Amino acid sequence: MHDPRLTPARADLAAQSLEGLVAAPRYAAGTPARVIEGLAPLRREPRPDAGLDTEALHGERLTVYDEDQEGWAWVQLARDGYVGYLPSHAILKGEAPAPTHRVAALRTFVFPGPSIKEPPLLWLSLGAEVAIRREVEVRGRIFGLTETGGAIVMQHLAPVGAVEADPVTVAERFLGTPYLWGGKSSLGIDCSGLVQTALAACGITAPRDSDMQEAALGTAIGLDPAAWRRGDLLFWPGHVALVRDADTMLHANAHTMSTAIEGLAAGLARIEAAGTPLRTVKRL
Repeated sequence: MHDPRLTPARADLAAQSLEGLVAAPRYAAGTPARVIEGLAPLRREPRPDAGLDTEALHGERLTVYDEDQEGWAWVQLARDGYVGYLPSHAILKGEAPAPTHRVAALRTFVFPGPSIKEPPLLWLSLGAEVAIRREVEVRGRIFGLTETGGAIVMQHLAPVGAVEADPVTVAERFLGTPYLWGGKSSLGIDCSGLVQTALAACGITAPRDSDMQEAALGTAIGLDPAAWRRGDLLFWPGHVALVRDADTMLHANAHTMSTAIEGLAAGLARIEAAGTPLRTVKRL
């Protein structure tokens, strides 16, 4: 069985790499592309009111398998393999310079030039990637100039090879961010998007959805809270949280409609009372 979230196959078309595995009337090799807007919605169907499955950040690589006349591209993201429809205007086809930096601040701006007084061209969320071609200093502030001519304050960036030590510390930067089903940015994020983004900042590749994360990440350690430590992942059907310390957990959740710190005992009891007891605890 092929997970449709990760399988570029539909009734009329499939990826050429699936020929012989998936039946389709035609196959496409696909064209490399990247996201050029600050944030792009990946939807289940090619229409603006379709369900939001996830979001692609600026600089994310992807493969385009088809485009329609209404401005939608059917794609597969390189970072986590998710398949869906992106607005065509949000992507640029063709090979691109390798990213040199990622956004390490909660969010930052791309300015037209090296001045914070110019109206920004884009905003970028934590985890977005950019190619900086050179750095310039203006009045004591260092800007990175991108390959497209924009300028970003370098103190908001980190080299792509630099990793952070603690995913919980990364996730804490999102405290107060509104909960958004399918969201993966500092404007709106869901539980698995928060975990995926926090782990990515620490150099750990994670699947997109909580059931995928539960299956793929770490080692099961049992359900006794006395054995848990900071950074352990708590999984319920359809939900994931990070252990923050012996008394609290951190998660993007629909109860508070935000990324929030919640008492561990109270949160476990609340979610179990709603009919979904804790199922798995994983340690990375």
